This record gives sequence, structure tokens and C-alpha cells, in this order.
Amino acid sequence: MKTALLISTYNWPQALELVFKSLENQSMRPSEVLIADDGSNEETKHCIENFAGSFTVPVKHIWHGDDGFRKATILNKAIAVSTSDYIIQIDGDCIMHKDFIKDHISSAQKKNYLYGSRVTIKKDFVDALFSEKKINFNFFSKGIKKRTRTLRIPFLSGLYKPQKNFSTKFRGCNVSYWKLDAVAVNGYNEDFTGWGREDSELILRMINFGIKGRRLRYKGLVYHIWHPIKSKDNLDRNNELEQRTIRERISWCVNGIDKYL
Repeated sequence: MKTALLISTYNWPQALELVFKSLENQSMRPSEVLIADDGSNEETKHCIENFAGSFTVPVKHIWHGDDGFRKATILNKAIAVSTSDYIIQIDGDCIMHKDFIKDHISSAQKKNYLYGSRVTIKKDFVDALFSEKKINFNFFSKGIKKRTRTLRIPFLSGLYKPQKNFSTKFRGCNVSYWKLDAVAVNGYNEDFTGWGREDSELILRMINFGIKGRRLRYKGLVYHIWHPIKSKDNLDRNNELEQRTIRERISWCVNGIDKYL
């Protein structure tokens, strides 16, 4: 199968540089890289161009103008131009373990999505992280918390089976799914603006459509770089959109990816 790594970003090239460094270090590379850029400035553009110029697989930079937090929209635009069968999705502040892509690909199953954990890189270590350009971590590394999530034990990962219900362990910064399944529910709901719930609501519609979720515990590891919390001004509205999807068992959104296909 052809696989895309989808990275969402906004005006943090310093973090994106480390994400790219961890991508270069992968034991298995994707078929293409999609950068879903929610209106970043020229500095981020140059960071992406420098990486794309030397990387061995195609890199597509999908950008739109900065008009507030429109992550759902830019992700739809990126998924629409993908030529891959399978999408592996992270945020632009998540450093990947060297076997991250390999783990998602090896665990992929039809009619399933995967969701993994994240290790937290602490606030007081961020300066050292960037000065050292550190991308390799283990259980004993400085500057991290939730250390048990650093453990990669593929045998134990096999104990986790696909489930019908949505898990509170789900994080949109470490998820993978079949493009056909995303398109079947019309992708991200672009009624979501401002921070919060756009990723989980997509997955809830997939569940309503009959797609099961499997937790990638002990595999598919990412390390999330601390940053200030984004504005939650629209969170109440986004919560209500998500709750409606749950109450009414909605599997299709009107304002979705079909306009780009």
C-alpha cells in the first residue's frame, strides 16, 4: 500500500525542523509527505523547502492564508491531494520514534483506525531540546514525563485488539486511517474553527460508519514538545458539534472534503 505521513503545522519551524530530523531517521519511510500548513509565514515555508530539497520521497506543502485556527480545513485539503491509500497523521510538534512509521504500517488493518500515545517533553527542557536538536529518547531520558509511554514492546502491543467504542486515550497527534474511510464520512468537518475536537469528531463519525479503533500501545511512539495552550474561545461550540455527532450517530458531515475531490 502507498502511505502518506500527514503533518499539521502553524508558525513553529523550530519544532518542525526536529520533526523532519526524526522523519529522516525513520527505519521505514512513507510514500509521500503532506504538510498541512494553516497559514504559516515565510520562515516555515523556507524550513519545508530546505527539507523537501534533500528528502528522498515527495513532499507536498499544502498552505492557505492565515484566517484563524482552521486545522480541519487544511487537513481536508492535504488529504484530498494525497495519492496514498493510508494516512499516518501527526502534529508539527511531535518527534517520532525511529520505528514510528513502521509500527503504523505493520499494524494497519482494513476497516480499522489506529491511535497511539505521546510522551510529553517538559517545559523546562524545551530550550535544551532545541539547542541540542535532540530526537532520540528512552525511559531514562531527561526532560520527559509519562515515561512508561517510551517503552516499545511490539509483543505486548499485540494484546490490544480493535474496539467499537471511542477511547479517552485517543489523541489526534498520533493516528492513522485509510483514506477511503476518511472520504466515506466526508473527511474533517470544516464547521470546526478554533482549537479543539476536530480530530475526535472525525473519528466518531468513522465509528458511526462502522470503523473500529485499535490502540497502539507499546508501538508508534511520539514525543510531544511542550508549548503554551492555544486559545479555547470556540471550545464550547466545538464541544456541542461533537456531542451532536454522538447523540445523532452522524457519519457524514456536510461541510467536508468532497469540495476538494
